[in-house]
Amino acid sequence: MTVYSGPVFEMAVNQFGVIANHLSIPMDERDRLLLPKRAVIISCPIHRDDGSITVFEGYRVQHHLTLGPTKGGTRFAPSVDIGEVAALAIWMSWKCALVGLPYGGAKGGVRVDLSTISKRELESLSRRYMQEMIPFVGPHTDVMAPDMGTNEQVMAWFMDTYSMYQGRTVTEIVTGKPVASGGTLGRREATGRGVAHLAKRVLNELSISLNGATAVIQGFGNVGSHAALELRQFGLKVIAVSDHSGALHDPAGLDIPALMRHAGKHGSIAGFSSQLQFDPADILTLPCDVLVPAAMERVIDAKVAENLKCRVLAEGANGPTTPDADLVLQKRQGEIFLIPDVLCNAGGVIVSYFEWVQDLQQLFWEEEEVMRREYQILDRAFDTMVARSRADNIPHRTAAMAIGVEKVRAAKNTRGLFP
Repeated sequence: MTVYSGPVFEMAVNQFGVIANHLSIPMDERDRLLLPKRAVIISCPIHRDDGSITVFEGYRVQHHLTLGPTKGGTRFAPSVDIGEVAALAIWMSWKCALVGLPYGGAKGGVRVDLSTISKRELESLSRRYMQEMIPFVGPHTDVMAPDMGTNEQVMAWFMDTYSMYQGRTVTEIVTGKPVASGGTLGRREATGRGVAHLAKRVLNELSISLNGATAVIQGFGNVGSHAALELRQFGLKVIAVSDHSGALHDPAGLDIPALMRHAGKHGSIAGFSSQLQFDPADILTLPCDVLVPAAMERVIDAKVAENLKCRVLAEGANGPTTPDADLVLQKRQGEIFLIPDVLCNAGGVIVSYFEWVQDLQQLFWEEEEVMRREYQILDRAFDTMVARSRADNIPHRTAAMAIGVEKVRAAKNTRGLFP
């Protein structure tokens, strides 16, 4: 019996079951590895602009603290529930262990439709959420970061609220802050850059020329837009993008810098071009060299997987591919090179780690140093995943997650069970 439910949590459980069976983990060890250490549900009442009061429900799940503090984003979206948050926290644990960061996974969120609240109300909600979380978070307990629906400004409000409570500035309580408030250079671009770096590496290994290669990006938020920009700078043509407002398709390649300016000004890609509009339902199955799902979970099901026409599937989002789709991708392993989410989008938490370290030391790095270290860690994890996949003859996702689960399990077993 568990309080967690829903399709996203069931997907995380299903994936863990595959890994646990592969690693022959005894049944009596599995719940301790899988179930979160702590889950908090809070009420966030705020004054609305019209003088009324609305209460929003907020969540934070800390999966494990065996290797260090927990780490993870905070999501403001209508879909947020405790099961989704728990699944994302679990995936973050395997991700941090895979790339060698001294963190456990965490995730948080508030169930809110941001289109229905003003900027002042957003600040009130952000501050109230952090105020309610103060007993459960800290620089050595749980470090928050941005996710869907939150950004640098929200992180600055989080940090300021926590600091007011402490009576001193505590920049290391969150990452993904503005540089002016203790953030690190390169954090905003880190996830998208990491996705593009790994996709470029795979294209090179497949002997596919970067010049003239094509990319499709589903989701044009922070991750998708910066992945698109970086791929374009590598020489690829980004032939299609989509977001919640629609899709655009141009076989000659979209003007990504212009599209980013438009989306930054208007909040979406809507209105950029009437001639290039495309059906968002068809974007994932467009023929391309690199497909980057960078939006929501569970967008690639078995039917979509059967119809994918990409050479490289670079998962910028968390959990974009369902377990049924994974079975299809296993059969198509020679056609499609999968870079699983636990590795592909790990650039964000890697550079968040760098930000946390810099804040603790009060010693900051140049952007070139941040990027060099990010790519070094991603390359090392990529090599380890591919070697494990080949040695055990298992899919890339199984290999990547097995490495992460093994590290967490080894740490728990070494430390023992207290009391």
